[in-house]
Amino acid sequence: YLTPENTVPKEMRPYPWESCIIMGGGWSYSFNPVFKSGRELVHMLIDIVAKGGNLLLNIGPSPEGTWPADAYDRLEKIGSWMDINSEAIYSTRKIAPYYTGPIYYTQAKDGSAVYAIYTLKEGEQLPETIELNDVELPTKPKIQVIGSKTKAKLIKTTLGYQISVPKKLQNTIPHKYGVVFKIN
Repeated sequence: YLTPENTVPKEMRPYPWESCIIMGGGWSYSFNPVFKSGRELVHMLIDIVAKGGNLLLNIGPSPEGTWPADAYDRLEKIGSWMDINSEAIYSTRKIAPYYTGPIYYTQAKDGSAVYAIYTLKEGEQLPETIELNDVELPTKPKIQVIGSKTKAKLIKTTLGYQISVPKKLQNTIPHKYGVVFKIN
């Protein structure tokens, strides 16, 4: 079991691993720590899980055992994304390719579903179409958008599949850090 410290491997690993990352400051208490943004932390979590790893996120406590307000804020931001999308993270497995463009992939432990996680930059909107050309999907796949009642369409193309994203979904995404498409 490997534990790269304060780094994320660039590729998937064939063995169990965990990235040990500081949220900000240091491993122990730091005066005026600068924390990673909520978006950066969620995207890091997605990247690590898509590569088959685990994230150990450290927050250095004060001598009194408390955390700075920014630490609680970042945990809240991670939690708000996970409240909607945790099924694409918990009990999932890596799948090749783990990443194409802004899309990360995970799969259900039993192989019944593939999750395409479209990560969004600050102020970015989902595009009208999303190409899924390099990932193997279940036979006769169906698609749903986690956290939304708005339906997307999955269209077979000569290169793979394309997600057609309706305008309503583009304007009302479930979370500003990333949208999860469940394909089963």
